[in-house]
Amino acid sequence: MTNRTLIFGKDGQLGRAFQERIGSDPKVLFLGRQECDLSDLELIRICIEQFSPDQIINAAAYTAVDKAEDDHKTAFAINEMAVAEMARYCQKNNKKFLHFSTDYVFDGYKLSPYVEEDVCNPLNLYGQSKLAGERAIQRIFSGNDHGHAQDLGGAAFFILRTTWVYGDGANFIRTILRLAKERTELKVVSDQFGVPSYADWLSRLSIILLSSGDIPSGIYHAVPAGKTTWYELAVFVLGCAKEVGVRLKLDPDHLLPIPASEYPLPAKRPANSILSTDKLVKNLPSAQSLLAEDWQVSVRTYIHELRSKGLV
Repeated sequence: MTNRTLIFGKDGQLGRAFQERIGSDPKVLFLGRQECDLSDLELIRICIEQFSPDQIINAAAYTAVDKAEDDHKTAFAINEMAVAEMARYCQKNNKKFLHFSTDYVFDGYKLSPYVEEDVCNPLNLYGQSKLAGERAIQRIFSGNDHGHAQDLGGAAFFILRTTWVYGDGANFIRTILRLAKERTELKVVSDQFGVPSYADWLSRLSIILLSSGDIPSGIYHAVPAGKTTWYELAVFVLGCAKEVGVRLKLDPDHLLPIPASEYPLPAKRPANSILSTDKLVKNLPSAQSLLAEDWQVSVRTYIHELRSKGLV
């Protein structure tokens, strides 16, 4: 990183991926919950002003989707109010702001991939809080050339919507591997579609984006190529685990597909989380090969890494 960069969310999957990729760099400051409580707006202001960054990456979020249904105050504090505070600094001081959002801003009823301009209609409180964060950023930056990027070094915002993130931490893939070692039968939802997005893949994409001087501000969909379901992902994960010699109790034939209606959760999930990345491909040519990479490539790499680290 050549610019002074402040990254929030150092203890999450995305934050850890950025740390792994960037390493130790005096120009980059990582902050986690212990250093900066994102429900404390005054503390956020102090942390930002003390470091005086050229760009902020917000890899932090309230991501407890089901818990958010009963804890909307905290969800909105972190996913909207804290985000607005970061955006205000960047807009006011002509800096860049990169923020991560989610497919959960959509209701999932569309039959084709979602584009950035599609109408948002979150099904749950988590999605509502993330959409509120997106709108806060747009509202704050709209006073600066109507939300479009200035010349190099000027104020700019980038909202990357992504799906099914996994990395160094608790996630669907690790849960499947753990359960496959414990159980002889497993039921997995087969009628929700999306794309697994590796945190390391997202960190690489983010660095390319921030080093590009001419991409316009705005919302961009950021996921690898392809699509799958939770059930198909689980089947692929078990296959990769066998490739690297992981001993499983679960026979793949006893991995059973079920509709989401048979696995009720407090928060409703969108059935279609497929996001079109055409806008990002067009505006960020240097990332075209990364965006063309199939999701299976990173999942296989991830499982190999888990095995090499003795985590599976």
